[in-house]
Amino acid sequence: MKTIRRLIYGEVFVAVGFVLVAFLSLFFFFDFVDELPALGKASPLDKSLVYGLPQALMYVGLLMPSRIYELLPISVLIGSVFVLARLAQGSEYTILRTSGLGPWRALRSLLGLGAIFVVLTFALGDYVAPLADKTGQLLKARYQGHISLGQTGAWLKERQTYSNFSVNVGALTPQGGLSQVRVFEFDNQGFLVSTLQAEGGQIEEDESWTLTQVQRREFDTAGLESARIVRSQLESLRWPSSITTEMVSAALLKPDRMRTADLYTYIRHLEANGQTAQRYEIEFWRKVFYPLSCLVMVVLALPFAYLHFRSGSITAYVFGGVMAGISFFLLNNVFGYIGNLNQWQPWLAAASPALIYSVVSLGAFGWLVLRR
Repeated sequence: MKTIRRLIYGEVFVAVGFVLVAFLSLFFFFDFVDELPALGKASPLDKSLVYGLPQALMYVGLLMPSRIYELLPISVLIGSVFVLARLAQGSEYTILRTSGLGPWRALRSLLGLGAIFVVLTFALGDYVAPLADKTGQLLKARYQGHISLGQTGAWLKERQTYSNFSVNVGALTPQGGLSQVRVFEFDNQGFLVSTLQAEGGQIEEDESWTLTQVQRREFDTAGLESARIVRSQLESLRWPSSITTEMVSAALLKPDRMRTADLYTYIRHLEANGQTAQRYEIEFWRKVFYPLSCLVMVVLALPFAYLHFRSGSITAYVFGGVMAGISFFLLNNVFGYIGNLNQWQPWLAAASPALIYSVVSLGAFGWLVLRR
């Protein structure tokens, strides 16, 4: 079995690597074309910084770990289908079967192979891709301006013992700081207590924000006749807050580019402050189940080893496997939107495509392999 595993694993690794390189080359070209309109433009923050060809290539290169994370499961499917179908076409798999490679042994071997890709996908999606994507965003912001979301930036809420806060962050600076910060403070009865507006700020490690160039307004409503607004300007202000940099990044950037642990922390923060977390919960469970789709892909590829290719071409079968993989990822994206609109359980919306295709692949395995 060690020799058989070494043969199959080696062939699959080479095929998956070849497919992955082909896909990455294609997406690298598309991403680079998207950056062409920005070439030669100076930064609005520093006219001496010009977004040129080296910066565009570096930014597109930093997007590649995320592309590998997205493309690895479908590359596993295409590579596995090609290898197993080629082994079946050359009667090599028939020889392996007569040597003792039964259906269940083959399934266990491929599940072991899939587990390797599961660990690789998880490591890429949880450690390499978020860091590379954040570095790329900060690089682009350095040459093209702040990182922002729409016209108003990101809105967050925080509950403290005696006050509730609504926080608006207009943008993230290229250095990872805050820009155009507004904080609205309400008491426990919902009355506005104070507002402050800061040009910039920094999130410290001791659960506090250091805001600069602050304009603060306090509303003194102790009596209707003596109600007044107290205005003050401060060079800097320390504001205690449990909102972290990762939470601000989650509100400004795509949640699927975050680490699983950071996404979980942000969900708990939203729930603690009475905000809806359905979208982020679906993304959290998708990040949990997405690496496991590599197992679904190798199980889906196994029946191709038991097909007969003497009367037909291998190309049609490989194309069918590719279409099955593409339909899986389309369904995976559609279920996320459907689950969010219909308020499904987040884990169910994220796991449904994998469960459906697992049943289909195991059904095909049982009918084609065990019964025939």
